[in-house]
Amino acid sequence: MGKINGCLKCLFIFFNVLFAIIGCVLIYGAVKSAAISNQMSSVGAPGVGWVWVFAIGVLAISCLGIYAGCAEKDIVLKVFAGFMGVGLIIMLIFGIIVVVMRNKIKTKFTSTTSEYAKPLMEDEGFRGVLEGFQQSAQCCGVSSASDWGNEIPDSCACTTSNYFGGGCTARPGGATGPNQIYAQTCGDTLFIFFDLFFKIAMGFFFGFAVTALLGLLVSLLMIHQIKRHDSSGGASIAMKGF
Repeated sequence: MGKINGCLKCLFIFFNVLFAIIGCVLIYGAVKSAAISNQMSSVGAPGVGWVWVFAIGVLAISCLGIYAGCAEKDIVLKVFAGFMGVGLIIMLIFGIIVVVMRNKIKTKFTSTTSEYAKPLMEDEGFRGVLEGFQQSAQCCGVSSASDWGNEIPDSCACTTSNYFGGGCTARPGGATGPNQIYAQTCGDTLFIFFDLFFKIAMGFFFGFAVTALLGLLVSLLMIHQIKRHDSSGGASIAMKGF
């Protein structure tokens, strides 16, 4: 028999294989998310480079865990436990950063002043996304229609009363564009979509923090079993109660 309890060893290897698969999925997701990284960066969200670092880290550490479980070497398990401890701290830090970032972006989208909306509207990519979003969501501008300056786009045009929003209103004085525009602004509605992303990210990071803690505890238990096996002169771990 091996140095480690068979059930514990199989469970340890199984979860590391599972997280290795998750690492591969994250790498695939990082490739696909490159298309929206510019829009996210324009509102202060972290770039896709962090996703690459995290995905490769998960894959590499999972592979290390698989080898540690199969080899039953305490030095490899100690290295794995060290990564789990560092990973726990990093995941907690990233989770807190996401919470702070969420509050910061919420201020930008839900503020009634154009001060926070101005840097968003300076990004051409965001302007394009907003213009396509306005007609379907029946809203205009981030904080107000004045976010568009003197040229109100046709996507703000309001022809019938919007029962789900604030109805129609006249365009700002001195501006060109539709005579009647949506009175409802898009900030709150836009934030709902970004908020979903941040909630997923918070659950992801804090979930990985809990997983890293469990991985740390299990690896320490396995190290203890190996040391007990070696100190007993190579005798296998007996199942008590029989």
